Amino acid sequence: MSQLSPRSRALVLSTLSVALLIGGWIFVTETGIANDLFLPGPVAVGKAFVEVATEGYQGSTLLEHVGTSLYRILVAFGFAVVVGIPLGIAMGASLDAHAFFSPLVEFYRPLPPLGLYTLLVMWLGIGEESKFALLFLAALPGIVITTIQAVKSIDPVYVRAAKVLGASWRTVLWEVYLPAAGPTILAGMRISLGFTYTVLVAAEIVAATAGIGWMIWDAAKFLLSDVVIMGLIVLGLTGMALDLAMRGLGRLLMPWTR
Repeated sequence: MSQLSPRSRALVLSTLSVALLIGGWIFVTETGIANDLFLPGPVAVGKAFVEVATEGYQGSTLLEHVGTSLYRILVAFGFAVVVGIPLGIAMGASLDAHAFFSPLVEFYRPLPPLGLYTLLVMWLGIGEESKFALLFLAALPGIVITTIQAVKSIDPVYVRAAKVLGASWRTVLWEVYLPAAGPTILAGMRISLGFTYTVLVAAEIVAATAGIGWMIWDAAKFLLSDVVIMGLIVLGLTGMALDLAMRGLGRLLMPWTR
């Protein structure tokens, strides 16, 4: 393996880790170490995947569940990006803006999602608005804090040089702050998106009829472990796909980071 290229070596090791995980899963289920009721084998989970994909679960197909969850996540995350990046740049570049907004961001950032969700439901009802709001609030702090740190780490010489050359604030923003802070901001967006996924189940347990998080929650009430595990796998795969898409978008918009 030492003669392989770094990319090939990484691929082999990643494949090996997945194979070991699946092998261990098969071993504990086939030998009876794990109870099938709580940990069904890969074959049972595969059958659940086919059944939900073709016949649906509680009136919606797997594609509809995935589409509903992705719609909620992408809309909420998109709003968090639109609000969080400008806010983070302002807080990182201005001491006054940082002093004004920092207490608000730092106060609600550690609040537990379920505790926050109860208040959002009281304010916004049990419809989609409260779900979007919870996912938005889950995504926002990570983006804001990472953007602040990215902006503060920029060498001030670049900013002063741009201003001396007559650059306007808009030019400094687009030609100095965003290119220099972009890679770190993208890393924060990826972390924030992953945390938003962890809040998805909490957002979908109240008055929902579709969504991967809701499907997992509903199946768990009936001890349908195969559906629960299948839903978790689908949730993880869609999250990985979105992360890869964000990385590809970052390479496209910031080719200097390759």
